[in-house]
Amino acid sequence: MRSPTNIYVFTCAFTITLWNNIQPTVEDEFIANYSSSLLTNVPKSTPVHTQVLDLSHNRISGLSISEFIHLSDLQVLNLSHNLITVLDFSVFIFNEYLEYLDLSHNNISKVSCLTLAYLRHLDLSFNKFTALPICQEFGNMFHLEYLGLSATMIRMSDFRYIKHLQLHTVFLNLGNFSLYEPQSLTVLTTRNLHIVFAANQNFIFSLLYDGMSSSENLKIVNLRYTLSYKDFPSPPLMLLKKIKTTTLTLDVVDLQWAVILQIFVLIWYSPVEHLTVRNLTFRGPLEESTEYAFLPLLSSVEQLISSDGSMKALTLEHVRNKVYYFNQEILYRQFSEMNIANLTIADAYMPHMLCPNRTSSFQYLNFSHNALTDELFQNCGTLTDLKLLILQKNKFESLRKVSFMTSRMKSLRHLDMSSNLLRHDGAAAQCQWAESLAELDLSSNQLADAVFECLPVNVRKLSLRNNRIGNVPRGVAELRSLQELNLASNRLADLPGCSGFASLQFLNVEMNSILTPSADFFQSCPRVRELQAGHNPFKCSCELQAFIRLERRSGGKLFGWPAAYVCEYPEGSRGTELKDFHLSPLACNTTLLLVTALLLTLLLVAAVAFLCIYLDVPWYVRMTWQWTQTKRRARHDAPGDQGAALQFHAFVSYSERDSPWVKNELIPNLEKGEGCVQLCQHERNFIPGKSIVENIINCIEKSYKSIFVLSPNFVQSEWCHYELYFAHHKLFSENSDSLILILLEPIPPYLIPARYHKLKALMAKRTYVEWPKERSKRALFWANLRAAISINLPIPSEANE
Repeated sequence: MRSPTNIYVFTCAFTITLWNNIQPTVEDEFIANYSSSLLTNVPKSTPVHTQVLDLSHNRISGLSISEFIHLSDLQVLNLSHNLITVLDFSVFIFNEYLEYLDLSHNNISKVSCLTLAYLRHLDLSFNKFTALPICQEFGNMFHLEYLGLSATMIRMSDFRYIKHLQLHTVFLNLGNFSLYEPQSLTVLTTRNLHIVFAANQNFIFSLLYDGMSSSENLKIVNLRYTLSYKDFPSPPLMLLKKIKTTTLTLDVVDLQWAVILQIFVLIWYSPVEHLTVRNLTFRGPLEESTEYAFLPLLSSVEQLISSDGSMKALTLEHVRNKVYYFNQEILYRQFSEMNIANLTIADAYMPHMLCPNRTSSFQYLNFSHNALTDELFQNCGTLTDLKLLILQKNKFESLRKVSFMTSRMKSLRHLDMSSNLLRHDGAAAQCQWAESLAELDLSSNQLADAVFECLPVNVRKLSLRNNRIGNVPRGVAELRSLQELNLASNRLADLPGCSGFASLQFLNVEMNSILTPSADFFQSCPRVRELQAGHNPFKCSCELQAFIRLERRSGGKLFGWPAAYVCEYPEGSRGTELKDFHLSPLACNTTLLLVTALLLTLLLVAAVAFLCIYLDVPWYVRMTWQWTQTKRRARHDAPGDQGAALQFHAFVSYSERDSPWVKNELIPNLEKGEGCVQLCQHERNFIPGKSIVENIINCIEKSYKSIFVLSPNFVQSEWCHYELYFAHHKLFSENSDSLILILLEPIPPYLIPARYHKLKALMAKRTYVEWPKERSKRALFWANLRAAISINLPIPSEANE
């Protein structure tokens, strides 16, 4: 079982938490939540080991023992906001460990009591009791710390059963209050007393006076008095000796100005050290003559506040003035001359405050959410003990005047000027701040880059959040003591340097316009321990890679990483966290990219050059060029020179070293006899004056076939290679079968140069004839060769003539 202490701590949050689901929420086996489930009875399905049970905000109207008998471990029970009318504590007789019981906001008017020995928290407030529901059995609840009650009348005897209990807090809800016996509250022994009145109640001041005599901390809600201040019941003189309250809180106060002054006089003389008044509305007389009637009271108050008293702190929040005729200077003078340490006047539409006439004891001033202007405390030298000044949400406009305001505050450590209209145009007149100023809040103003010309030199913590700063000028501000700088929600385009902030440890630049933050930030700012740069519109590109690497090296100095660091640009990367954004080193290193491209280009050029050399590409290009030029000249020659008709049966290509075989064997055997063959041979048929290439092309063009005598000598001849190339070109260009290959001698493959790939292809794909070594086979060889080139040539025009 859980310890009672742990369960009781849980109830602090339990009473203000509401769940919306109908089915019970079982956070663990000991907690069951049935709140807001439209229940009319306690569910029988509640687990037997439940220790915390929430049945609030339902429609339960009655309770019975059978509903709780099985919950022997129950320690916390919340039945608030139901319809219960009668309460019998005996229904919890078997819940002996019950410590927390909340029955507030029901319709209970009758109670039957039973001692619950372990009960520490009992709330019966906001019910329909006439008298306080305090039974004799309550006096035996020695562990009781919190007691919430409601009633319409209080008598002296109501608290007799519990006056011996040392209570921590008593809460009284007094709606439609009709009777109070004086000094009834004084019998209570409690540290905290909280009383809530309904509107326009009687006896409120009697309860106020008695409450101050019974508790250290007193809170009164709805303190209203609409009758004339002349009928106001003045506090008895003996009251001051009985007051125990040191902290007094008054919430929702609506009183006449004269009544407030009388209460203030009482409090000033009392042991009250901390007075807080919220939602204060003070009213005043309508006639000027009535005001003069309590002018002596104002005078006595003015003398009173300058004297020593117990009060240390006065807080006035949400003040509304409905005095029709009122000299505000009197009020300002009273406040400024108070002999207290802490003064707060917030949300009071206060347009001004006077400088104290003598050295003030103020150490803390909070005038936030008012209408104060630049004229406040100008040339004021009496606030020498002031350490903390809060002036946020006012109407200050000049930062230079604010600096002069602080110049004579020798002890000022903290100044809050946020949410004003401050500007600084960089005027020639320099700013003059208090040398002691260590913390300065200038957030939510209209300050631009020039603000760095007007800052306190010894400031340690500076907030410039939500301004119009686009750049931190270098060499302008020398803030060597600055440790924390907040520049969030401005217009910065890059991380600021630390040239003027030698001691900077914390920097906040969130929600600016930083696309690509500098990667050398931590080098220029070696003392920075935390950088908040998230929620910027980061542009995920190569330039950002260095900043991402910076996070890995910084050792966790980037606050909010990685969730707050997300790509905004380009569109395709939007929403990607920076930690998941990656680019290859080649894509981001320009030098490496250029070197790689150059190397690839060189390798490509080298490969192409090697292939050109290996395949003799230049030679083929040159030959193709010569072929093209020859064809072009042929088209421009005279028509008589074009001789498109064939003149030879075959063109013979051979190596000079094989000429004996050509002259002694090939030519005689083909050109002899009937139907002799006309062969084209370079020695007798090349036309003088023309280039060799042109003669070769002409001979091939005018020959029906081209005979190539292949041998090891052939592949060594450059001109044979030309002739083979042009004949092969004719083979493809005219789609004719004009090549005849004669293998005079076997050619080993290794002897064929690489550029003779056409010859290799022809020998691999085309049939060639071999010169037989046996004489008996040569007749057939010549017959076949003659048949291959046999064709009737056209008769030349000269022969016809």
